[in-house]
Amino acid sequence: MVQLITVVDHDPKWVLKFNDEKQKIDAILKSDCFAVYHIGSTSVENLSAKPIIDILAVVRDLSLVDAKKSAFEEIGYEYLGEFGIKGRRYLRKGGDERTHQIHIFKYDNLDEIIRHLAFRDYLRANKDICAEYAKLKKALAVKFPYDIDGYCEGKDSFVKEYEQKALACYDSSWDRLYFAAKNIQTRREVSPFITAGPVSSALMTADGNIYTGICIDMVCSLGMCAERNAISTMITNGENKISKILALSSDGSIIMACGSCREFLMQLSKDSPAIEVLTDYERKIAVPLGTLLPNWWGTDQFS
Repeated sequence: MVQLITVVDHDPKWVLKFNDEKQKIDAILKSDCFAVYHIGSTSVENLSAKPIIDILAVVRDLSLVDAKKSAFEEIGYEYLGEFGIKGRRYLRKGGDERTHQIHIFKYDNLDEIIRHLAFRDYLRANKDICAEYAKLKKALAVKFPYDIDGYCEGKDSFVKEYEQKALACYDSSWDRLYFAAKNIQTRREVSPFITAGPVSSALMTADGNIYTGICIDMVCSLGMCAERNAISTMITNGENKISKILALSSDGSIIMACGSCREFLMQLSKDSPAIEVLTDYERKIAVPLGTLLPNWWGTDQFS
């Protein structure tokens, strides 16, 4: 049966439908899942769209996703493998009246991951382009009501043009740091006295290199925060100037560096007050380290 192409005004319920589905995906993929994003037109406020929730999931290991094929089928998805894009796992729900699509990529497939996030954020930030895109899609839905190829070809040049503009202004630093921190985040029982890994950190140096670290918790006070572990690795490799840093709790949420780590960071370089400390990954909000330690005692010591 040929699907009728329908483009409707933005529905605030779309974000709720995404959140419901995100919980199901998280429950199936568990620790293999790094992040689940709402992408596509339904993720952009005020943008008209086909009422299909597009979802992007980033994972550590695609073979573990394949092992969950039956679990996805139990909640209504067709599991279609790569479906034309190398390194992807594509799933869809709803049959001829499709309601959801999931695109799953391994965390190091940055080209595919970033292009989805960049285009989404560009439309969110540029209301005039968003309105132009909505107008185009509505016209194409009228022109090609039962021709999905014609509909997609009609908006292809628009998408490619603005996807390139989106990529040109999108900063993927926080995404790369987030994935790097998630990739090493595994709880490990080192000994009866030492547990490591439930908290992780990643930093980027002024030269663009990324270093990671995990927390090491001990029954005495000799443990190490994840941030200090990452900093130690950086120093071992001959660098001391950080541009960005983040830390993740065991559930993947952003946590703030403790007082000791903030002090350690400040003592690294005269440029340390400008280090960006991530406070909100979803909205890419960061604060300068200097605002977390105002009137720091050691400023005058740097020559």
